[in-house]
Amino acid sequence: MNPSIHPGKFTLVSFSGRVRQLLHTLFMVMLLQAGIGYNAYALQGAIGVHDPSTMVKDGNKYWIFATGQGIYSMYSTDLVNWTAGPKPVFVNNAYPSWINTKVPDFKGIFWAPEVISMNGKFYLYYSCSTFGSKVSAIGLATNVTLDPASPNYKWEDQGEVISTDANSAVNAIDPAVFKDTNGDVWLSYGSFFGGIRITQLNATTGKPTGSTQHAVANNNPEAAYLTKNGSYYYLFINRGACCSGINSTYHILVGRSSSPTGPFLDQKGVDLNSGGGTVVLNTSGRYIGPGHTGIYQENGVSYFSHHYYDGQDNGVAKLGLAQLTWSSDGWPVVSRDWVKTGRYEIKNQNSQLIWGALGCTGVTGQAIAQTTPAGQDCQRWDVTAMGNGEYKITNALGGLAADVISCSSQNGAKLQLKPFSELDCQLYRLDRVNDGSLVFSSTNGNKVVEVPSASTTAGQQLALWEYNGCACQQWVLSSPTVPTASVNKAKLQGVSLFPMPAPRNGFSIELGNPSQAKATEVQVYDMRGQVVFHQTFSRQQTKLRVVADLQPGIYLVQVKQGSAYWQHKTAIQ
Repeated sequence: MNPSIHPGKFTLVSFSGRVRQLLHTLFMVMLLQAGIGYNAYALQGAIGVHDPSTMVKDGNKYWIFATGQGIYSMYSTDLVNWTAGPKPVFVNNAYPSWINTKVPDFKGIFWAPEVISMNGKFYLYYSCSTFGSKVSAIGLATNVTLDPASPNYKWEDQGEVISTDANSAVNAIDPAVFKDTNGDVWLSYGSFFGGIRITQLNATTGKPTGSTQHAVANNNPEAAYLTKNGSYYYLFINRGACCSGINSTYHILVGRSSSPTGPFLDQKGVDLNSGGGTVVLNTSGRYIGPGHTGIYQENGVSYFSHHYYDGQDNGVAKLGLAQLTWSSDGWPVVSRDWVKTGRYEIKNQNSQLIWGALGCTGVTGQAIAQTTPAGQDCQRWDVTAMGNGEYKITNALGGLAADVISCSSQNGAKLQLKPFSELDCQLYRLDRVNDGSLVFSSTNGNKVVEVPSASTTAGQQLALWEYNGCACQQWVLSSPTVPTASVNKAKLQGVSLFPMPAPRNGFSIELGNPSQAKATEVQVYDMRGQVVFHQTFSRQQTKLRVVADLQPGIYLVQVKQGSAYWQHKTAIQ
């Protein structure tokens, strides 16, 4: 008995397992078509997807096509929030009639589509097959726009690209298309029934230039994807059991070659045709069975799209976007960590204010708020990668963690400092927005960190809310800004401040060794980082009087003469 029920999609060993996985896949497809959302713990919106195509951009929207009735699609304007396409490519199952002449039992569920932009239009390749059969076909449809609201929107079917039957040596599913730097276009396709083939396409018609087929991977591969970096061509493939939810063993491997037709060797020199392959993405934590590579480049950043089965959401298939970089010896490195571990200031895209511990004492329970940059340690944060795109964020003053009060996952839940105890409400998923900013999603429910009401006022405590694309929910990390005086490391000597604690109406500063050639600048910051006093005194003055109506609390006093400085915290009673 053939142990497979879906060449290129399942590798199961029991009849009950086959039925279970078939029902699981069909149920998933129905959910996608109905637009029913899943619990989401990475990215946002409608991210339920299987066999995602390479990402492509049309206007201000990024599109992905995927397995589904009539060909499912989804789009995003920021690469964080995704929306299901308003209608399938083939509406009401009105797919081309030629398909059933090649695949008689086909019912309209298209597998693993691929899309590429060429010649001023979009070429959409799709797979037609049935469970447990090599009777398959790859077709092509084109459109000048992906916007269904456009008057020019119309999918025009271009017919068969390649087909196979029960006696074929390979299986015509899982197309992927690569356009070389010299303009050559290549199609990779196939499954564990016969392995992976590569053939050249006509750059205008999108159809094969001839009958030459290059066998490039074997030993049960599927979901191939060809790309180029430098002088090498890289072939990504999947091996393992797909579509088994949390029991999936799918993983992505790669080999490289000096030719787009192979042979593709892994880092140990083993041919993909002989079971070789260097692992680039495997099951890790909640991300189970990653598969179906796609690579999209924009503004110097390479996004590695794929699907995975969410171990924290009953194994539902979801879209993943990881970062692709290249090692010094030219091998791909895929990571879900968009930020390197380090110390940063975290600036809001809307207010341009930065995260700070309100009160600047670094004690448990202190509110985390947006503050005016003042170069204080309480405004600096150690962002530590915990793996799989998740981070703990601790304050440089005292080392306490960014925590959600009461571990709430509700809208409006506020952030505070608390000792790190590895709770989900102290971990944050960092996703990259297309403009380079970041979204911080709590791993406890996936609400995102925002400045409530898009406030631009310093002192506004940060909180969680549903993602809505507001700039108040988007953040930029930068190396800490340091006051000029700190950079130069020159310190004023003999400065004193009195009385301490100081009364509300002000205090005095005495310069022990003043520079007769430089004026003295005095600034006072409150614990939100706002400047509440600023005055420049003449170079002849050695006793300075700070006159200000200050509210009781802790303040930072900074005294500067040229590049030399002195600073001190003082209490106002």
